[in-house]
Amino acid sequence: MIDPRAVIDPKAELDEGVTVGPFSVIGADVQIAAGTTIASHVVIQGPTRIGRDNRLFPFSSLGEAPQDLKYQGEATRLEIGERNTIREYVTIHRGTIQDQGVTRIGNDNLLMAYVHIAHDCRLGNSVILANAASLAGHVTIDDWAILGGFSGVHQFCRIGSHAFVGAGSLLFKDLPPYITIGGTPAAPHGINREGLVRRGFSSEALRNIRQAYKLLYKKGLKLEEAIAAMRQLAEETPEVGIMVDFIAQSQRSIIR
Repeated sequence: MIDPRAVIDPKAELDEGVTVGPFSVIGADVQIAAGTTIASHVVIQGPTRIGRDNRLFPFSSLGEAPQDLKYQGEATRLEIGERNTIREYVTIHRGTIQDQGVTRIGNDNLLMAYVHIAHDCRLGNSVILANAASLAGHVTIDDWAILGGFSGVHQFCRIGSHAFVGAGSLLFKDLPPYITIGGTPAAPHGINREGLVRRGFSSEALRNIRQAYKLLYKKGLKLEEAIAAMRQLAEETPEVGIMVDFIAQSQRSIIR
């Protein structure tokens, strides 16, 4: 299962059933669980932990030192969950001690070609980053969010669950759950209705999420006024409560 032309450090730990293609390089303090397939010309440096059943395509680079001038060689790490697809030329860097020291990728994510995930980012589950989407440091992406090709996210921003970012968009503030945005700078364009329908949201939930969107973006309300009105709506719809909690926790304010 391991091509003899691969270069694997003796201190790396690969479970049985891991496949490694020719000319891939796996460094020390790398742990890879069973079922993960590593194509040719992949580079993985440690400390890095990779879970089960991931697919790594040629020329992806995982666990390299962060592109942060404050980084001085500290033993930070990268953690990747299960069943992720990491396509060609994807780069994912380790964390820094200025944060929690870890970059973390969840489960069932699709990272298309040329995606860049910088130090200290956190991806949830079932996230899609289309070709050449780029995350600066300390970015958080919640479950089921989708970023279009060539989109970019400023450091310390957060993107909520089920949100949709159009191709070529630039984000400088947080994006609440369920919202679709596009443009540079990014502006709201309604809710991600198609995505929510595909994921089984009820008609009532969709109706209330749309009403929350109108309160936030269409009624001319101040943010505090919109949040107060959304809290009342959240008493009937837990999904709206998720939006309210997200806005309350925002550190950079939200796109509006």
